[in-house]
Amino acid sequence: MTAYGVNQLRRMFLKFFESKGHLAMKSFSLVPHNDNSLLLINSGMAPLKPYFTGQEIPPRKRVTTCQKCIRTGDIENVGKTARHGTFFEMLGNFSFGDYFKREAIHWSWEFLTEVVGLSADRLYPSVYLEDDEAFAIWNQEIGIPADRIFKFGKEDNFWEHGAGPCGPCSEIYYDRGEKYGCGKPGCTVGCDCDRYIEVWNNVFTQFNNDGQDHYTTLEQKNIDTGMGLERLAVVVQDVDSIFAVDTVKALLDTVAGFAGISYQQDEKKDVSLRLITDHIRSCTFMISDGIMPSNEGRGYVLRRLLRRAARHGRLLGIEGKFLAKLSETVISLSKDGYPELDEKKEMIFRVLTEEEDKFNKTIDQGLAILGVLEETLKKEGKTELSGEDAFRLYDTYGFPLDLTREILEERGFSVDEKGFANAMDVQRKMARSSRKKSNYMGREDIYQNLDAGLTTEFTGYGTLEDEGAVTALTTEEEIVEALTDGQMGTVITDRTPFYATMGGQKADLGVIYTKDAAFTVKDVIKLQGGKTGHIGTVTKGMFRLGDRVTMKVDPENRTETCKNHSATHLLQKALRIVLGGHVEQAGSFVAADRLRFDFTHFSAMTQEELERVEELVSEEIAKAVPVTTEVMTLEEAKKAGAMALFGEKYGDTVRVVSMGDFSKELCGGTHVSNTAAIATFKIVSEAGIAAGVRRIEALTGKGVVRYYKDLEDELRHAARAAKTEPSSLVKKIEALQEEIKSLHSENEKLKDKLAKDAMGDVMDQVTEIKGIKVLATSLKDVDMNGLRNLGDQMKEKLGEGVVILISEQGGKVNLMATATEGAQKKGAHAGNLIKAVATCVGGGGGGRPGMAQAGGKNPAGISDALQKVQEVLKDQIQ
Repeated sequence: MTAYGVNQLRRMFLKFFESKGHLAMKSFSLVPHNDNSLLLINSGMAPLKPYFTGQEIPPRKRVTTCQKCIRTGDIENVGKTARHGTFFEMLGNFSFGDYFKREAIHWSWEFLTEVVGLSADRLYPSVYLEDDEAFAIWNQEIGIPADRIFKFGKEDNFWEHGAGPCGPCSEIYYDRGEKYGCGKPGCTVGCDCDRYIEVWNNVFTQFNNDGQDHYTTLEQKNIDTGMGLERLAVVVQDVDSIFAVDTVKALLDTVAGFAGISYQQDEKKDVSLRLITDHIRSCTFMISDGIMPSNEGRGYVLRRLLRRAARHGRLLGIEGKFLAKLSETVISLSKDGYPELDEKKEMIFRVLTEEEDKFNKTIDQGLAILGVLEETLKKEGKTELSGEDAFRLYDTYGFPLDLTREILEERGFSVDEKGFANAMDVQRKMARSSRKKSNYMGREDIYQNLDAGLTTEFTGYGTLEDEGAVTALTTEEEIVEALTDGQMGTVITDRTPFYATMGGQKADLGVIYTKDAAFTVKDVIKLQGGKTGHIGTVTKGMFRLGDRVTMKVDPENRTETCKNHSATHLLQKALRIVLGGHVEQAGSFVAADRLRFDFTHFSAMTQEELERVEELVSEEIAKAVPVTTEVMTLEEAKKAGAMALFGEKYGDTVRVVSMGDFSKELCGGTHVSNTAAIATFKIVSEAGIAAGVRRIEALTGKGVVRYYKDLEDELRHAARAAKTEPSSLVKKIEALQEEIKSLHSENEKLKDKLAKDAMGDVMDQVTEIKGIKVLATSLKDVDMNGLRNLGDQMKEKLGEGVVILISEQGGKVNLMATATEGAQKKGAHAGNLIKAVATCVGGGGGGRPGMAQAGGKNPAGISDALQKVQEVLKDQIQ
């Protein structure tokens, strides 16, 4: 048997099934498309669900793929064993109502034995215990003896996922030999050891489960097969685990080289080597599909994987940032099957480097926080860190539990791991509850029940008005035969000039009408299977299924939207020129009144950068460059230098929108015919919206005119308020500021005079306590600033002593006390004095020994407060 490499096996599999009439499709993005039940694509079948359910018509009834997948259910075990990993590739061949069990079984056997060259004597099939048909094919047609065909129950050999399509499985196991076995007498297929390894799983989707375990036979039977590419390589290359197959081993050796160690010399270090090897594969592929690190959803999964890898790099003693360098190896080893990795490498390296920088900062913060927690444990005489504190270190600072445990154990402490698990469980439940409830397809709406054969042809590139037939009607709750005056609903037609919300472009507005009826279109959506839904309200008459209708797009709304969409293309190119090639579109919104463009960049743009971007866009507008569109294959478009979007699902043919030599992008949206039509461009804001993602909001054409008109109106309004002309507004504001400053100074002087007048000559109220002079008096309508000023003046007149002033103002009480140094030396303390006295007026306060203040809400207690002064000072002064 030839020890084929991973890349060879992938090509062999796809080529084999192409020879059996299958369409070889490229791997779908890791980001699920129209499927809320998944965070990440985790199987070869997952992105093909619409074809299995009949909601979309497949490009061919026979399809084969090698799908990149990520599963994180066992993330805590990754590295600890050589079995577990998060990233894998799944080979699959699929039939949508075409061939069934006989062909699927024969072809799986043919590929394994004749193409790959596995020994037939070492292959063992299994079937569902009630699937006599599959058993007979293996036994009578393939020629496998009955005692070598294993029958398993529902738990092992029946695939189902709640309600929906399901069916029995037939797996194929390979005997790797005694050296991989457990040595037990009864060791055979189904044993937990590594001797008998499952390499292929044929799922025969032939039933429908109604959710109550009632099964009916499907009219269209399907085949869904899966074979892990890395697992097949383990068998073919006769190695002990996925970490020893050619491509993964090359990556692991690179990690070991960075650390200056060798694999399988130290089990503890091997854990880190395996973990980093696995996680960097997942991170590289996720970023290539446009997933960015964040604190929620799939972005959180990426951040967690990335930080675990970075932390284990530290444990291995790898100095400095290393993930981007390691990602180069991933790309080099995998670009044969996934060319998008090479295309997006600059962005991948930038994201990895930025996130590794952040983690290096947070891990140092985490160590500092852990140090504080240790000191607290010592002071409280405890030896166990609470689960809540351990989880806070993990959740806030990216501090894994095993690192916390390891550090604490070295210092004689332990961790409440059960409490940590409880805190983690609470977070997981919150995450699950934030997901939308889903059925088999991950969504629940009335459109699922529409005829899968219905499609809508878009004619809006060349016209804003067209005729067509109504092929389906719905209300908000059900599919109907008609919509009448006043009803809200959705009209689906066989053709339409209306552009549906897609690719960041907001839908067209307009009307659909007949001679006797009218429907106002408020939104347009793209539905599964190539259908377009016009959402709105019937404003006149009735629409029936089959009606011939005229559809008219609002021309002004479309024109302004086109200006903004074309401007985003110019904007993206200008940003890449000014900021660098790492800039990638991370999202956009294009409407008639504005545009919003999200892009990858790691710092706020300077004013100079914003101005330069504006200049570049305006220059292209002024050049009056024709905007052209061409339809070509995806490969041709890429060779022509057209930019594509992260994670976007493209068909075999694409539209390429070009604006001279300046911009060339894959785009299905609507555009102006010449950049001159955009007229003007103005950036109105730039801000960060997520880690490594910035957002620009801008205007074009009439939007810019409105923007400056609004500014002009504001300027006029401000000038009127300042009683001047707009041209003189700045000078007027400067003059008013000087006037305000002068009036404020004058006001303070008047307040000071009024306070003095309110106080009058109070020196005759001075008393003496144990040789210390004391002035305690009340005033009217003096604020706290006034009391402080008066207090300073009275202290000067008094020489050495204590002054306490109490004022009623607006139904409330202000209190201020001050004590000279001499009085303080004899025991006087203004803070304690004011604290005791304030209780008499229903208040509180305090301060320093030399000065304190307080507030109260009971003016009736002022006289009691003045008496209290004497009592308190007699106790204070020695």
